[in-house]
Amino acid sequence: MEVIREKADMRAWSRRMRRDGKSLALVPTMGYLHEGHLSLAREARAHADVIVVSVYVNPGQFAPSEDLSTYPSDFQGDLRKLSQTGVVQALFCPRNLYDYDTPGPLSVPPRHRLSAGSGEEQAPVSCLEKERGGGTHETWVRVERLEKGMCGASRPVFFRGVATVVTKLFHIVEPDVAIFGKKDYQQWRIISRMVRDLDFAIEIIGSEIVREADGLAMSSRNVRLSPRDRKQALSINKALSEAKVHISKGSVSSQEIKDRIIQTVSDAGGRIDYVEIVEQESLEPVEKIEYLVVICIAAWFGDVRLIDNIEIDVPAV
Repeated sequence: MEVIREKADMRAWSRRMRRDGKSLALVPTMGYLHEGHLSLAREARAHADVIVVSVYVNPGQFAPSEDLSTYPSDFQGDLRKLSQTGVVQALFCPRNLYDYDTPGPLSVPPRHRLSAGSGEEQAPVSCLEKERGGGTHETWVRVERLEKGMCGASRPVFFRGVATVVTKLFHIVEPDVAIFGKKDYQQWRIISRMVRDLDFAIEIIGSEIVREADGLAMSSRNVRLSPRDRKQALSINKALSEAKVHISKGSVSSQEIKDRIIQTVSDAGGRIDYVEIVEQESLEPVEKIEYLVVICIAAWFGDVRLIDNIEIDVPAV
């Protein structure tokens, strides 16, 4: 497995693979890899000849108040785990995806520093913009409707940053296929829509959620849960599983199902960010569960925010 750090080297490696007639799959990650990430790499092997895993904690998707500085990392551990899978040919771990070899940061007067693409002054910006004065990177990719609800409501810079960094990775790696985990359901749908709308010649595949033995969805942030908070966090999967059972028995009111989930998680000690029941592809909220939907939740346990979801593939009526 090759370790590649420079953008130009990554592009050259990918093009060399293509000249050899090989297809490429990309698995984008932020590192601190767990079995969920490794399952994405194994899934990728079924769709391409060579697999590239990227590890990059993207400052463009974190607001200054969020956990960029405390996001866990273990590069040597990541390297070991990827090597042990036996399916990954390259690890792309760029030092800085926003380094354009310019002489220095541009100076942007505060009055011209805009929000996350909204055109409004003094609104939230990402860590990237705050750290660099807002001038070194000025181009952002947005999927405007899909980014507004759920995680986008409480994290206004998040999906703009995700769409932009994924676009950059697509241009650098030039994959035929990219694998995204369905745990980040809204992200998966946003990237799928972006690829469709911008005519990327890339197949986007959503891979199923991987859970711990006790049902907790695997996440790099789980390591930050205290034993007490981790036990409480099991209420998320419990609430989602119970919701699926209620729907299978004929419950079709979204509000009723949402109230049940909120009650279960809150009683366990979680603080709800949101619970939404939306159509699987459009992510439009539904009042009645009469076709394919996904139930999405975000909740805080201590100072750790967790997300999870469950697809409802069998109509209730």
